[in-house]
Amino acid sequence: MSADEDIRHACALLRAGQLVAMPTETVYGLGANARDDAAVARIYALKGRPPGHPLIVHLADVAQLAAWAVEVPDAARRLAMRFWPGPLTLILPRAPGVSDAVTGGQDTVGVRVPSHPVAQRLLRAFGDGIAAPSANRYGRVSPTTAAHVREEFGAQTPFLLEGGDCEVGLESTIVSLVGEPLLVRPGGIPQADLEAITGPLRRAAAGEGPRAPGTTVAHYAPTTALKLVTCDLLASPVPADVAVLARRPAPAGFGGKLWLDAGTDPARYAHDLYASLRRLDRVGAGSILVEAVPEDPAWDAIRDRLARAAAACAAEELA
Repeated sequence: MSADEDIRHACALLRAGQLVAMPTETVYGLGANARDDAAVARIYALKGRPPGHPLIVHLADVAQLAAWAVEVPDAARRLAMRFWPGPLTLILPRAPGVSDAVTGGQDTVGVRVPSHPVAQRLLRAFGDGIAAPSANRYGRVSPTTAAHVREEFGAQTPFLLEGGDCEVGLESTIVSLVGEPLLVRPGGIPQADLEAITGPLRRAAAGEGPRAPGTTVAHYAPTTALKLVTCDLLASPVPADVAVLARRPAPAGFGGKLWLDAGTDPARYAHDLYASLRRLDRVGAGSILVEAVPEDPAWDAIRDRLARAAAACAAEELA
């Protein structure tokens, strides 16, 4: 099919209550008509996502916001005008008629306007909100290519709109504007850029504020056990069954399964992170060692994802 035919077919599937996998600038999403509770339930079933975890509703533009949010504070409007389309999700009081199936039973809804051209074409053609968490099994590494989506779901892969590699590579920044502004999840937008609009923005503590996607302590995990380590540990000989993700080349004589040098640029590291974890996960290692990243704010989102991935692996070891 042509690109136009693909979009028309995707819209027909969404209107019929089926799922569509779609690219965004952050990660690939598993989309359903956000007005169709049965379709939204199919997302939960395919992902194995626990009930009560809210979804993000993707919109074509800010003009659709009033259909989903009953109250839009001035700070939310200014954030939307500055960062939409783009990798920013706003949590706002939900409008009447927005379903519990999307909000996880909360009185808030997460919304964003993605910038990926394929997502934009789909959303404009569909004409309403598309609920779309990442297109992977719950708690696992998010997909940043169409091949990752197929790898994740195999024969169960829904109709897939291809859009190349995701530009950002990490999930959207989430800001709650219900009461005190809170940074719920770091992402590709620096906190300082957000605070230029909101003023001081406090990072939400665990369990604080509305529930939001990707904020459980354990998340984003490969199937191979992942541990965060210091560069000093990587300087020592590592076991032969270990795979490594570092910010430097492999030392002479490295005898492990695979060493990936992710470099020192945080934007490039973020873009490659999930692809790197998937690659390391495939080599049959007993464990993946990841060099801890800097405390610098530019690494906040990466540090967040790695910490949750390590926590998920630690939890599985204890289970």
